[in-house]
Amino acid sequence: MPESPFAQTSYQVRHEWGVDALATLAPAHVVVVVDVLRFSSTVIQSLEGGDAVALDASADAVSLNGAAVARAAADTGATVLLGGLRNASAVAEAVMAVQRMRGARTSIAVIAAGELSSRDGDGRLRFAVEDQFGAGAVIDALGRLGIDHTSPEAAAAGESFRALRGAVRHLLTASGSGRELIDRGQRDEVLAAAAVDAASVVPVLRDGVFVAF
Repeated sequence: MPESPFAQTSYQVRHEWGVDALATLAPAHVVVVVDVLRFSSTVIQSLEGGDAVALDASADAVSLNGAAVARAAADTGATVLLGGLRNASAVAEAVMAVQRMRGARTSIAVIAAGELSSRDGDGRLRFAVEDQFGAGAVIDALGRLGIDHTSPEAAAAGESFRALRGAVRHLLTASGSGRELIDRGQRDEVLAAAAVDAASVVPVLRDGVFVAF
């Protein structure tokens, strides 16, 4: 059976959206899951406080799309990292460490989780601008370390972050996801998630638990 033209096989850095991305893309050695509001940022904050986070620890974790992507990624046997705006450079450094440990060229799939739309119960994946920027920040950081053989999809995400980096804080608070959380009284959480490279912690999934890389 011929390989899918959407597999991005020939590229070291690949990018797609949602759980289905794991079936669409060629298998990668490392999968970086990006769910900026709120899964990635919440787990990063917990690890900063010294607490490991079980993937299935709560009903909230199960309902988040990022958790579903991480679970599916773990089933592929890849090293699963959580990334976002807060820890993009640290994630790139962790990928470099994996490549050094492997002693070989390492493929990376950067998966933007997006959000599942509940309108009309259709369960369609909604483009989430915060995840676009989070994925782009990770891809940009990888490029700065020399891991820059990117697919067109990954290159577009990286360039969108670079072009709008100075406006990311405003764009997150003005986005649909950001406004939804702000309306719930969680403005500080949105602002924290928008702080580029404010964290050095990289969550890695080991035996169903996120720990610091």
